[in-house]
Amino acid sequence: MTAGDARTRTTATASTLAWVGPFVVFLLWLSVDRYLPLANPEKELLRDIVLVAAIVAFSRTLLPRGAPYWKTSVVLGVAVFAMWIAPDALMPGWRDSVVFQNAVTGHVMTSIPPAALTPLMLVLRTSRAALLVPVLEELFWRGWLPRWLQDTRFERIPLGQYTPFAFWATAVLFGSEHGSFWEVGLLCGVIYNWWMVRTRSLGDLILVHAVTNLALSLYVIRTAHWGFWM
Repeated sequence: MTAGDARTRTTATASTLAWVGPFVVFLLWLSVDRYLPLANPEKELLRDIVLVAAIVAFSRTLLPRGAPYWKTSVVLGVAVFAMWIAPDALMPGWRDSVVFQNAVTGHVMTSIPPAALTPLMLVLRTSRAALLVPVLEELFWRGWLPRWLQDTRFERIPLGQYTPFAFWATAVLFGSEHGSFWEVGLLCGVIYNWWMVRTRSLGDLILVHAVTNLALSLYVIRTAHWGFWM
């Protein structure tokens, strides 16, 4: 390997980490969360600090400064929230089906024990869902993965470039990430992917995701449907 090849590989690795690093840190945290000897508020606060640090360390140069289509993104975010809760709100028992709760998709359960649902926990959980998760997930799901599926040298591919395989593979994988809510997760992935193709704006994708998560968090707190907080 020449010095030029080494520099190219190092640059490519750094570029990939900028897009996927915070998401990987998030997944690693989820895998060790249950083993951390901390009280729930301390654990939630530490998680937020770790995620902020990961976003700053890996992705600060990628963070968008605006959302050109912000009005439509806000409306779309609310619409996706309504779509997300509609099956369970309109058809009681919908989520009890073996189609949604099984050995593959898992079962509906909240990641926060009922005894830990203090005002501080609710604020921390809501702020993370609305401010941090949209950033790290959109960097990965709309910013990196569809482009990498088209060309492993993904920076050659512009944001929002459409191919059927990249579009649908990303939507399916995004849906599978949501376990027992896979069907609304899949539809959400399709809508978000479509909005990226239309806008080619990472800022708008982060905004629409943030609005969806904020609305869902407020709905969960108001109705005590804690299962939506996986």
